[in-house]
Amino acid sequence: MTRGLANASTIALGGLLAVALAGAPRARAEELRIGFIAPMTGIFAQVGKDMVNGFQMYLDEHGGKLGGMEVKFIVEDDQAKPDLGVTKAKKLVLQDKVQMFIGGVLASTGYALAPVSSELKTIYIASIPAADDLTQRQADKYPLFFRTGWSSSQPHHPLGQWACDQGYKKIVTVGADYAFGYESVGGFQKAFEDCGGKIVQKIWPALGTKDFGPYIPTIKADADAVFTLMVGPMSLQFPKQLRAAGYKKPIVGGGTSYDEFALPFMGDEVIGDVSALQYSAALETPKNIAFVKEYRSKYGKVPSYFSESNYTTAQLIDDVIKKAGGKWPGSEKFIDMASAEKIDAVRGPVSFEDRNPVQNVYIKKVEKKKLFGYDKAELWNTVIKTYPAVSQYWTYGKEKFLAQPVYSRDFPPCKFCE
Repeated sequence: MTRGLANASTIALGGLLAVALAGAPRARAEELRIGFIAPMTGIFAQVGKDMVNGFQMYLDEHGGKLGGMEVKFIVEDDQAKPDLGVTKAKKLVLQDKVQMFIGGVLASTGYALAPVSSELKTIYIASIPAADDLTQRQADKYPLFFRTGWSSSQPHHPLGQWACDQGYKKIVTVGADYAFGYESVGGFQKAFEDCGGKIVQKIWPALGTKDFGPYIPTIKADADAVFTLMVGPMSLQFPKQLRAAGYKKPIVGGGTSYDEFALPFMGDEVIGDVSALQYSAALETPKNIAFVKEYRSKYGKVPSYFSESNYTTAQLIDDVIKKAGGKWPGSEKFIDMASAEKIDAVRGPVSFEDRNPVQNVYIKKVEKKKLFGYDKAELWNTVIKTYPAVSQYWTYGKEKFLAQPVYSRDFPPCKFCE
């Protein structure tokens, strides 16, 4: 009798267990948690929107998955303030348990976030911050730092060479007074002077300057051209005010001076101005034409490099996770795999050296034209020369390049300034 009751109880318990298991949800697939830091408020808010839109568009195209993993995409607003970016990065890692965080805008934010990556042993992908030294002299300090955009001086070395090839002998530089400005001007100056040119004056307006009236009259009249490195709203004001003051000579700009973020808000005064960057929305390749049309249809504007860089960042992550079998490979393995990637990106072919892209740099001239079937003539950055497979070390070689100091307000010195 006791044995019968025991058997009955076992059968009943087994039945209840079977019912319980049948009703239980299946174990969820591993989730890829990605933190994204961008200025969603403040003077760089539109930049932040471009960044988020670029990444989100790739996610939308792939059903919210990267490499087969479901993605939880968490956006945090740093207002383009490095200290706030640090706070948000720590929140993403410690509270949201992200496997990586991406973004930031300013080079100074990159320098602030890289130590968080090492401290909390979490991958930081700098899709925008171009801080040179994070993949150069300081690279060993930040083994989980990876860049998908460009280093500050990278496009400006070829631009310095190009300016020299045009026959310019003397140039005045006007650059935003912070790390990105120093490194961009430094790269241009080094290549230009190595080619035989002379930087005869260096002017440093404060970051966020709106009125360039105090600076423009001081520009040396005997210079052949001005090299400008502006960011955010500064990009709109400087060429307008410089031309309004009667300046007729060529203006050569760093990438952010004429990027597609700023170009739609500029006037005809910038037609003919030249800049350099690893992306132009006017690239007449099938991949870019499709990208521009889709982005414009989705967001109502031409994509900027802020958009393309984050779209390509998502593409890189997608490729790595696929090759890892649709599972998170771990931080160190992810960095190793990403370093070996060769991407057919919207901007062109991209590979990596020392966790920094090796990629085309495009010399671009602002032209007003109809492009890609759009009816209205608009300002576009037409590519006039391509320097292929440009690394952060330019033509100097890694050893020789790293033997010099990082580009700064005082290096290279202005030996031809009077």
